[in-house]
Amino acid sequence: MSTVADRPVYRVTGPRVLRSEWTKLWSLRSTWITFALGLAFLIAFGLIAAAQYTPQASAGPGLQSELAGATAVSLSLFGLTFAQLALGVLGVLVTAGEYSTGMIRSTLAAVPRRLPVLWAKSAVFGVVALVLGVAGVFVTFVIAGGLVSGTPAALTLSDAGVLRSLLGAGLYLGLVGVIGAALGALLRSVAGGISVLVAVLMLIPGLMSLLPASWQDRIGPYLPSNAGQSMYALTHDSASLSPTAGLLVFLGWTALVLAGAAWRLRRTDA
Repeated sequence: MSTVADRPVYRVTGPRVLRSEWTKLWSLRSTWITFALGLAFLIAFGLIAAAQYTPQASAGPGLQSELAGATAVSLSLFGLTFAQLALGVLGVLVTAGEYSTGMIRSTLAAVPRRLPVLWAKSAVFGVVALVLGVAGVFVTFVIAGGLVSGTPAALTLSDAGVLRSLLGAGLYLGLVGVIGAALGALLRSVAGGISVLVAVLMLIPGLMSLLPASWQDRIGPYLPSNAGQSMYALTHDSASLSPTAGLLVFLGWTALVLAGAAWRLRRTDA
């Protein structure tokens, strides 16, 4: 008499959902390409800025004039704008890409409670973007610091505010990745998510100059990009937020987008 072996029962747990999302993230070719581009933007543009640096007294026209008053930190973070776009766009693809291919149905069938999927995707991608950002920022600072050694821009990790600025820049990139993933889950459209991301991080801050000066002073510091910049800026003026306040505001924006994505994931079908 033959017996049928009992099938193993697999429970849906947080670690297993995280492991699943980790596997899916690294199985995509776009992940490797976009991470490589983000790291290349961060390092290459930072080193180009450091190589072009000239002290203010002898600065020439063009880029040299713009960088005349820079520091080793600001030079190292020159490519941050381009890196944030790469990581933010990949964050959108991580979530919205599953909706465009229909794979999200299989994902939600495996995890019926739904929300653990959003938390796992955001956590996995955010941590990877954070590690990549911190590594890229520190590598760029070490090399760029050597290029500007002996100039007014020279700084070391032991100088006041340097370590905080570099870690803040890495944390900013990690949170941008989380916002990208949340936007993809909220809008469920790759094009829509990328458009909103670019508008929030780049277009809206530029349009603030069209508002009255009093509005700029009251609203400008609390925009996501400006609050994020306060996290990693080496110096601050009266018109900008402190590093701690900037971090809290940017965390608030991140939580707001995640809450919107969670609400839609619970209320509407895939």
